Amino acid sequence: MTQYRIPFNKPTFLGHETEYIRDSIADSRISGDGGYTHQCHQFLEESLGVRKALLTTSCTHALEMAALLLDIQPGDEVIVPSFTFVSSINAFALRGAKPIFADIRPDTLNLDERHLPDLVTEKTRAIVLVHYAGVACDMDTIMALAQERGIAVVEDTAHALFSRYKGRYLGTFGELATLSFHETKNFTCGEGGALLINDESLMERAEIIREKGTNRSRFFRGQIDKYTWVDLGSSYLPSDMLAAYLYAQFERATDIQARRQQVWNRYFECLGAWAAEHDVLLPTIPADVEQSYHMFYLLLPSLKVRSALIAHLKEHGILSVFHYLPLHLSTMGQRYGGKVGDCPVTEDLADRLLRLPFHYHLKPDEQADVISALRGFEEWD
Repeated sequence: MTQYRIPFNKPTFLGHETEYIRDSIADSRISGDGGYTHQCHQFLEESLGVRKALLTTSCTHALEMAALLLDIQPGDEVIVPSFTFVSSINAFALRGAKPIFADIRPDTLNLDERHLPDLVTEKTRAIVLVHYAGVACDMDTIMALAQERGIAVVEDTAHALFSRYKGRYLGTFGELATLSFHETKNFTCGEGGALLINDESLMERAEIIREKGTNRSRFFRGQIDKYTWVDLGSSYLPSDMLAAYLYAQFERATDIQARRQQVWNRYFECLGAWAAEHDVLLPTIPADVEQSYHMFYLLLPSLKVRSALIAHLKEHGILSVFHYLPLHLSTMGQRYGGKVGDCPVTEDLADRLLRLPFHYHLKPDEQADVISALRGFEEWD
């Protein structure tokens, strides 16, 4: 039983999810690549305009597929922001790559593109972008450098489904992109993800890798009379029951996004004056970006103030949480040479960021209570 009256997150549930799961069971096709899986693929491809979308068991597995597709080898270097979830680099480190940790911008908390020229070497094979909080990286600058140097770009779009940069959907810029359908995301099936493929030359091999390294997909399409092991791979297919849950949410995509926008806008409008008075920074959304309304965070004056505010909100039955710890200072990050001072903006902001309760089911009176509790906080020293 939770001790919090207002939790940080509640997974989205709209009603048709259980109906579609029952339908999947009745159809006797609950393993991977059933009817609902294909409907999810079609929805993503048509909505985003990507060449191919493949559901996976998680965003982590989609990233692992990306590393396999790019033939990442021991000794290769992969540039990644230090301020991200471990999966963004773990998938490539598993193939023997060395992570090159990049610092973030102080405004959007995305990889700071100004540092890229100094981080790229002859060994750089990929740049992994993370569109933090659903706000786009500077794609013009990053893609220009990557194309000039022949470096693949992988967009970790876990926060950013339906975000845009200059009118174009995120996940459509790099050779590959990944999505997350974890319970904390705008659209969920509990655990799940997707690989988006924009490079046509990678499409068939992606199917093979996802099907344990076999050409089973070609067999089901009637292109061959039997299938066999042809490449490296693993089992990355989610159950069609999970796809059924997810598809019910895709059908309500407009409603989900509209409600999350309302929640985000209310925080932003109601906390502006309070934030300015107390030296608190609210999220920055560049003019050429349309965000996904994935989260709402505060950047507080210090770690001490953040800790006090978390405790204050807890006293009011409200769960607020911080986010990523700097990867370059983690146990594994230090094994790769990371040390204090390498990414000063990351080290600073990671200590000061606080995420507020944010989900589709957050009631107006609950959000009002969060805002009231914030305004009642007094431990600013």
